[in-house]
Amino acid sequence: MNDLDGLVEAARAAFATVAQPAALENEKARFLGKNGSVTALLKALAQLPPDEKRAQGAHINAVKVAIEQLLDRRRAELARQELNQRLAAEAIDVSLPGRRRSAGGIHPIRRTWQRIEEIFASIGFDVGDGPEIETDWYNFTALNSPPDHPARSMQDTFYIEGTRADGPLQLRPHTSPMQVRYARMHRPPIKVIVLGRTYRVDSDATHSPMFHQVEGLWIDDRISFADLKGVYTDFLHRFFESDDLQVRFRPSYFPFTEPSAEIDMMFTSGARKGQWLEISGAGQVHPTVIRNYGLDPERHIGFAFGSGLERLTMLRYGIDDLRQFFDSDVRFLQQFN
Repeated sequence: MNDLDGLVEAARAAFATVAQPAALENEKARFLGKNGSVTALLKALAQLPPDEKRAQGAHINAVKVAIEQLLDRRRAELARQELNQRLAAEAIDVSLPGRRRSAGGIHPIRRTWQRIEEIFASIGFDVGDGPEIETDWYNFTALNSPPDHPARSMQDTFYIEGTRADGPLQLRPHTSPMQVRYARMHRPPIKVIVLGRTYRVDSDATHSPMFHQVEGLWIDDRISFADLKGVYTDFLHRFFESDDLQVRFRPSYFPFTEPSAEIDMMFTSGARKGQWLEISGAGQVHPTVIRNYGLDPERHIGFAFGSGLERLTMLRYGIDDLRQFFDSDVRFLQQFN
């Protein structure tokens, strides 16, 4: 019990020391995140006897509520401090002449979106679009992640109340469901990219509960990993308008591709010279997924890749905090127009 009570005090001390909202959210992850202390205790309940589990669970939930209250209070304090600082620094001079209504501009994420569409359209890719609310089958099962598959935890998403005959409704954690939908409506050769909003239970300086992703798919009877490397490497050079970068493919694991790879890039000049940065996940489409397309894996083969639009935009413009994209601060957005 003392250890649990100590968690509340540890959270109180940690929250009190931070002076920025971004740092506070990172401290929150230590206690309430997917790998946080409270989450670990809740997962450990499964190992306890029923009576002890009930008592210990109630205490852990009380600790969780106490930490959430401390977090909300500290958020409010930081917001109040920031508002007071802005009011002091941005006092309105009523003697100034009136301001004209400024013209709108294109959001940096939309700029990246349009640039990606232009690049892939120039090499023959269609642009697909699909629903943001999906069934479990399209989100996971059709992509070789059946119920209870451990890989599902990598893409924990939000669920909609109520269910349908074909499974519970969810916000899509990736644009990959459109792979299946598009392939079931078209015959090979299939060349398509899908851009759109996606959702995962994650929030810090480099992650948002809502973000944007581009998914690429090329299916034919003579497609190899070499085509994937050529297409994506050419895309990066054209997107960043630079030949001063290197690309590498690291072996990795994704349930919907085999073999799979993480794609990294490194600038060979400038301030970020010599730093490898993860930019995409990719691989050859798994035979099970090919079957779920309604195609024969003995005849058809292909590759897929997925990249975050925020990550690409941050690297292109030198932005270090993803949350600036969603704060609606006109001073930040005006830099791109």
